[in-house]
Amino acid sequence: MVGSKIIFKNTNLCYIFNEKHMLQKVINFKDKLAKFSEHWSPRVIAEMNDYQFKLAKFKDKFVWHDHQDTDEVFLVLKGSMSIELSDHTVKLNEGEMFVVPKGTKHRPYAKEECHVLLVEPRGVVNTGDSGGELTAQNDVWV
Repeated sequence: MVGSKIIFKNTNLCYIFNEKHMLQKVINFKDKLAKFSEHWSPRVIAEMNDYQFKLAKFKDKFVWHDHQDTDEVFLVLKGSMSIELSDHTVKLNEGEMFVVPKGTKHRPYAKEECHVLLVEPRGVVNTGDSGGELTAQNDVWV
């Protein structure tokens, strides 16, 4: 790691101080998911270049929406979910991932609570241009 210096390391954690002066550590999904309970309200856990990694809890149906400028990655960590598209439905189980292409109308839903990792560019609004009461505050870290 050019420009980085390991400043503390044990078997469970590795803290890294890099050239941007950010303290980085191993991220535990289970610990982060325990810090919030709201459904359809993604929480940022990390950034890489201009992309954010967000954890979310899904339950019931979301709104039909699209993201005109970016693809959207759904990776199921726990439970199962579906993503309705205009011509078919994609079903995802724990450990499975699907990429919704940019500009594609979709509606995620989960019959039971499902834990998901989303990967998308910084600034993407969860409801796209659809808006509504399920629009989450953007760039909320946990």
